[in-house]
Amino acid sequence: MTSDFPWQAGTATGVGSYPGDDPAEALRIVLGELPELPHLPELPARGPGADLTGRTAGLLVDMPVRVEPSGWRFSDRPGRDTLRSHDHLARDLDVLEEVAGGHDGPFKIQVCGPWTLAATIELRGGDRALKDPGAVRDLVASLAEGVAAHVADVRRRLPSARVVVQLDEPGLPAALAGTVPTASGFSRLRAVEAPVAEDALRQVIEAADAYPVVHCCARNVPYGLLRGAGAKAISVDLGLVPKRDDDAVGETIDAGVGLFLGAVPGADAALPSLQATAAPVRELWRRLGFPAAQLARQVVITPACGMAGASPRYVRDALKRCRDTARMLYEAAD
Repeated sequence: MTSDFPWQAGTATGVGSYPGDDPAEALRIVLGELPELPHLPELPARGPGADLTGRTAGLLVDMPVRVEPSGWRFSDRPGRDTLRSHDHLARDLDVLEEVAGGHDGPFKIQVCGPWTLAATIELRGGDRALKDPGAVRDLVASLAEGVAAHVADVRRRLPSARVVVQLDEPGLPAALAGTVPTASGFSRLRAVEAPVAEDALRQVIEAADAYPVVHCCARNVPYGLLRGAGAKAISVDLGLVPKRDDDAVGETIDAGVGLFLGAVPGADAALPSLQATAAPVRELWRRLGFPAAQLARQVVITPACGMAGASPRYVRDALKRCRDTARMLYEAAD
């Protein structure tokens, strides 16, 4: 069984972040190297408000934030840090409309998921929001409303595109395992129960009303929970997928959920041959026993994670390698 994937067979895409501070240049690179499934680049080198947490915190409704020495923290009223987040995103969306306004295929945007956000932003008293179930509920509701508005804004600017929303949840496995440290660092916050985590993700996914992908570049990806929350594709670092996850990955494939497989290093590295890049993807598919022809339709090739720490030259090489790998896997299946 396969779903109605918005991408073509043999597609590659990026995870989210890139080096540099020029959104127009970054977007042109993405459109040039990843034409089948481009995305809105994130440029954290621009400073607070352009990072994963600050960028998404700027979407929150009636929950302003500010930067403290320890990181992002909720505040009583919007200040310069919230304004900076809004300004970065507004500029990115203006560039998006100018450079890609005529795009008529799938287009991906990325936001931080509720559990990674709750494990990162501090309450006014200094504890992580994850510690307070009431604060988490407020955060989830605010994020759901903010993401829905963001998707609507992107649709206005790309009227012919099919919007794909990626929720970045690298912190979800730690929240489920109870390994997120307290503000002091001397103890750990209580583990989040799986049904609670699933429900929060579902609220944001349903509010977004776009094709949902959940990205988790960590170990112990909770595949079943993500499917239950409504993810139609799951994005992982292929190098962190152990054989013990075979059953969970196989169930995900069998359920018609797409897989974004991070098969190319996200930081500067000597790239092996094209065959060597594709080999782990093929090995996983062969091990799980699915038809080879299904691979190129259900799998999207990506870098292992964000590329903010990579050099501009390597970014181009890595994205080209992702695209060439995806194309080779498609052509081999014909």
